[in-house]
This record gives sequence, structure tokens and C-alpha cells, in this order.
Amino acid sequence: MGQQEFIDEVLVTVMCGGHALVEGVPGLAKTLVVKILARILQIDFQRVQCTSDLMPADLLGTNVLNMATSAFNLHRGPIFTQLLLVDEINRMPPRTQASLLECMEERQVTIDGVCHPLSQFFTVLATQNPVEFEGTYPLPEAQLDRFLLKIKVDYPTAEEEVRVLDVHQKGLDTHNLDQLSIVPVPESALAEARAELRNVKIEPALLRYITNVARTTRTWPALALGASPRAAISLLLVAKGMAVLEGRDYIVPDDVKAAALPALRHRMLLKPEAELEGINTDRVITDVLASVEVPK
Repeated sequence: MGQQEFIDEVLVTVMCGGHALVEGVPGLAKTLVVKILARILQIDFQRVQCTSDLMPADLLGTNVLNMATSAFNLHRGPIFTQLLLVDEINRMPPRTQASLLECMEERQVTIDGVCHPLSQFFTVLATQNPVEFEGTYPLPEAQLDRFLLKIKVDYPTAEEEVRVLDVHQKGLDTHNLDQLSIVPVPESALAEARAELRNVKIEPALLRYITNVARTTRTWPALALGASPRAAISLLLVAKGMAVLEGRDYIVPDDVKAAALPALRHRMLLKPEAELEGINTDRVITDVLASVEVPK
């Protein structure tokens, strides 16, 4: 019910072959969306509930001695999947965060010096609670930059919340997805969507526009750190995804504007005085977009 922006941005993440950090308070159907997405796309799904004592081996797996054969067999962890939901990632200790970083960037797992490739569709959707910080480990800048998008999930509108209560009153059980009669798309659909994304056209003027947006953030008064060239590449990729969702094979300036907040909000660092004034990165990005000339 509602949350269309969240759903669109998750779809763009999977289409682009990236990863997303999902920020929102508990109870907003973040996990439900990911479970249903896995069923629709017919891809494997695993969930990891992060705790402060989660070790790398709990995530990646480990080699286990088979007493019968006297050989080591790989016991694969939940990372060996296609769609991985990492719940409350900021509760994961730094050492385990670092092991996840290689998997996200290289799409491979290294266990006892041996590399194991992950699926071409491997996607991490990590959640974090924006209001609870006790016992957490803030993600370092390097790891934040590995997320293609940072998605913010807000409360539904009053009308949407009434509809949520209504379907639950009529017997909806979100723990039993079989009753929802989810119709999956063909298994080839995701690969075809990614091929379609690669063929999206963009005019040179829009490449200049994306570059100007990124470069403007680097001199913006409220920012200590602006968007990097990798951030500009991500902005381009997400804008392509937005165009595909709209059914177009070309990018328009509105695609760039729609992509800017989720693609850039986690890649910039505010100056302390700006934070004290209540300024956040979303406001900065909105102001930057208003200041950069839009190509005709």
C-alpha cells in the first residue's frame, strides 16, 4: 500500500546490478517488499539478522572437516544467494562489515584464500534504523560508497494506512505469501531488463548536466565532501534505470532529478556547522539541482 517510490528504487537497484541501503523505522514493510520481489523475479533469497557478535564466518561460511573422508567441505553461508537482505547492518561489527564489502564490490567470497564467485544477480539490500544508535557501528565512508542507492522509507499516508488495516482485517497474513497468488515474471526477465538498461541513450548535453551537478557539490558551502566521479557514474546509471521504469530508451533531465536524491545523499559529508543548523544532504541536493542549469 503506497511506498511506490521505495518499490521503484528497489527495482532500479536490481536492474542496475547495484546494492541499496534502506533506511526506515521498523514496521514499514521493508522486508516484505524484498521477499515479494524475490518471488516475482524467481531468484534465491536469504536474510541475515545482524547482531554485535556476528562473525565473518556466520555470513560467508567456513570449511568443515568431513570425518568420513578426512577432507574439508565448504559449508556455504547466507551470502551465497542472489538477493540478500542484511537487516540492521549498522549492528554488524566492523570486521564483518569489511567481509561484506568484498562481496558487494567484487561479487566473490574469499574463504581460506580460495575465491568463490557469486551469482551475477547478487544484490544486497541492507536496512538500518535511523533513530536507534545504541550498540551500533556506523558504516565507514568507503562502504557507504559501495551502495548504489540510499533509500529512505517513510510512513504511509492516512488513506494508505486505512487500506493496510482493511486488508489485514479481511485475512491477509504477510507470513504466508502463498495466499497472495504472486505471479512471477519469466526467469529471463531480469537479464533482459539489464540488457535494455545498457541500451538507454543519453545526449552529450545530459552527460554535461550530470557532471555539473556532481562538480557543484564539491564547492557547495555546506559540504565538507562533495560527490566523487564514482557518484556521477552512479547518478548516470540510476537515471537510466528511472528512464526504463518510465518505458523510455532515452534519458531526460527529470530522470536525473529523480535519481539525484537516492544516488547522492549517502556520498556527501556535511560540515559540522551545517548539521547544527539542521541542514541535511537531501536539502543540499535539492538546492544544487535548482542552481544548475538544465539543458533544453
